[in-house]
Amino acid sequence: MENKKIATRESYGNALAELGKTHENLVVLDADLAEATKTAIFRGVFPERHIDCGIAECNMIGIAAGLAASGKVPFASSFAMFAAGRAFEQVRNSVGYPHLNVKIAATHAGISVGEDGATHQCNEDIALMRTIPGMTVICPSDDVEAKAAVKAAYEHDGPVYLRFGRLPVPVINDTDDYHFELGKGITLREGTDLTIVSTGLCVPACLDAARALERDGISAGVINIHTIKPIDEELLIQAAKRTGKVVTVEEHSVIGGLGSAVADVLSENYPVPVHKIGIRDVFGESGPAQELLKKYGLDAEGIEVKIRIWLSSGDNL
Repeated sequence: MENKKIATRESYGNALAELGKTHENLVVLDADLAEATKTAIFRGVFPERHIDCGIAECNMIGIAAGLAASGKVPFASSFAMFAAGRAFEQVRNSVGYPHLNVKIAATHAGISVGEDGATHQCNEDIALMRTIPGMTVICPSDDVEAKAAVKAAYEHDGPVYLRFGRLPVPVINDTDDYHFELGKGITLREGTDLTIVSTGLCVPACLDAARALERDGISAGVINIHTIKPIDEELLIQAAKRTGKVVTVEEHSVIGGLGSAVADVLSENYPVPVHKIGIRDVFGESGPAQELLKKYGLDAEGIEVKIRIWLSSGDNL
C-alpha cells in the first residue's frame, strides 16, 4: 500500500497553528500568499498575530527583523524564489548580519512547483542561504520531519531558513523511534557499496532507487540530511569510510547545494568519489511536477539509472 502523501507546506501551516497555542511570542508574516504558503491555517486561529505584508517581500523581512529585535519570534513566509531571491539583501543585512532570531519559511521550492515555470522554480535558494554566516538551513523530507523542523526552528536562537515544497510527498518518518535534531543526519538504510545522501522530496525516491539497486546485488545506504547547514560531518565521514563512494541527490542546483556541502566535507576530511545528482546548471520549465521530476532524473527510476551509469563509468574509482 502506498504511503499517504502530504505537502510539506501544509505541514508548515499546521505546525505554526499548533505552536501558536503555547507560544504567544510567535508571529507569522506573509507576502500576500497565505493560502499558498498555508500560513492561512495560523491566521484562522490567531488573526491578531498574522501580518500580511502584501507583495513586498523585502519589507516583510525588515518587519520580521524589527519584531525579532523586540523579543518576538517571527516566521516570514513566501515562495522560495522571493524569500531567498528577491529579499536576499534584507535577509543578509537585516537578519544575518545582526544575527536576529528570524525564521524564513520558503515554500514552493524547486522544479516541483510545476506549471508556475522557470521564474518561480527556485533551484538556487539553498546555495544563497548557505553563504550567509550563522544561517541554519533546513530542508525536511516529509510531513513528520517538516513539523519537527518548525518546532526546532522556533526553539533555536538565531536565523533559520526552512525549505518547503508544493507537491504532496510520501510520509516516511512516521515511526516510533523518529528523532529530529538540528545538524544531525539520519541513516535510513545501511549499505556497503555506496552511500546515497539526499534531502527534501528526493529522499523517498532515493530509498526506492536503493531497493532497485539491491535487486542486482548493489548495496546502497541512504542518508537523509534534513539540516544542510550545519551539516552532519561525522555521519558523512563515517559513511564515506564504510562505502568509499557517495552520491548526492537534491531538487536543487548541483552548484552550491547539498552536493557541494557534502563535497566540501569529504574533500577536506576523507576524499572519496562524489557524484552529484540534481539540476545541472539550467533553469526549470513549465510542466506537471511529476513529469518534470522524471525529465530531470529526480524520480526513483532516474536516480537509479544515473547511479548505474556512474558506477559503470570508471569515474568512481
